[in-house]
Amino acid sequence: MEIKEAITKAKNKEQSAFKFLLDTYWNDVYAFQLKRTLNENDAEDITIQTFSKAFDKIDTYDEAFKFKTWLITISKNLHIDLVRKQKKSIKNTSKDDEENYFEIVDDSPTPEDKIITEQNLANLLRDIKKLKPHYQEVINLRYFQELSYKDISEELKEPINNVKVKLLRAKKLLAAIIVKA
Repeated sequence: MEIKEAITKAKNKEQSAFKFLLDTYWNDVYAFQLKRTLNENDAEDITIQTFSKAFDKIDTYDEAFKFKTWLITISKNLHIDLVRKQKKSIKNTSKDDEENYFEIVDDSPTPEDKIITEQNLANLLRDIKKLKPHYQEVINLRYFQELSYKDISEELKEPINNVKVKLLRAKKLLAAIIVKA
């Protein structure tokens, strides 16, 4: 199959043409991105996005240009968009041009957030201990060990419906304890 024929077939949504174009130009686009990003994962991700976008917009391809040039242009624009997104998370806070300080946006929990979470967890555990042991056990299995109802049923050697009812009662009792606290 020739390139022009493949493009025509691709515009008619023929999968074999898409595969042919992908196989023909994958290495070119990937090598282009690898030089730009210096990262194999990023290069592969952008290459995949390039072909996805190209195949979605194949009807807009102008045959006055080489197909490879069109693909590389799409790929370059995707990379520019990625860099812009990354720059938004870093802002220059330098006071003068000679010193460069950058503030990197950090979404990880602050020490205060961790303390609050630990305190809330400690309070929750304290409240759970106020429940009868069989309710404590079902809460522990479901929410801390993340077992399914079926697994809890097997663990406790009880029917699934009993487990569901016991868990529902445990949650209601726990909610009442938390509201009082």
